[in-house]
Amino acid sequence: MADEKACGIIIYKNENNTRKYVIIRGVGIYQGYYGFPKGHMETGETEQETAIREVKEETGLDVVLYDDFRTVDEHPLAREGRPNDRKTNVYFLAEYHGQEFVMQKSEVSEIVLMDYDEAMKCLQYEESRRELTEAEEYLRKRDSET
Repeated sequence: MADEKACGIIIYKNENNTRKYVIIRGVGIYQGYYGFPKGHMETGETEQETAIREVKEETGLDVVLYDDFRTVDEHPLAREGRPNDRKTNVYFLAEYHGQEFVMQKSEVSEIVLMDYDEAMKCLQYEESRRELTEAEEYLRKRDSET
């Protein structure tokens, strides 16, 4: 059994009083799937370092993570033909301002901004929808406290 770990970030920006999330579409066998920027950890990296590096590589965005948000999903890699292997995805949360996307074409075929409802309709994996809901609930609570 082999385990994999990837780290990424649920990224958003506020635009015209609406929160918009950065959603990417993969390439190759993942071209039909939407999700959040993420990638595999490299030797010596922390989860946060991996997430920030992967976001920069895939989207061109420089972000600062929220210190108190982290969500995890773990699933078998059966859909990739590896039923005995497991993958762990760790996601953080960040906001970005005034930057343009620079797409890593070898990994990403599209980058779009979607509000919560649009993203929930487009995300195919239940885990991704749960993670987005956790982020949205966190941000709503944070907004109500300020």
